[in-house]
Amino acid sequence: MGSSRRDLRGFSRLARFAAGEALLRVQVGLPPPDAKPMPAIGPGVAEIRVHAVQEFRVIYVAKYIEVVYVLHAFEKRSQRTRQGDLELARARFRLLERSRQGP
Repeated sequence: MGSSRRDLRGFSRLARFAAGEALLRVQVGLPPPDAKPMPAIGPGVAEIRVHAVQEFRVIYVAKYIEVVYVLHAFEKRSQRTRQGDLELARARFRLLERSRQGP
């Protein structure tokens, strides 16, 4: 959603590969190697943690059988996740939920 694809493409090569493999596992119904639920963002939302030279995160929702939505992808530069990153993922999740409800 939003700029997530472009942001993911901006990851280092190693991080892009690891994130891609983790998302592929999610798509086929397997757990990613390092993830944690993010219920504060929304039900069914989780975060893939990518450990490359830097730290990267991919926040996604996979509660729909036909699709995995990437809500946000970013480089994590401090111990705590920035509030702006959490708010962006939360806003995209709300937008997703509204768009799936239909008119």
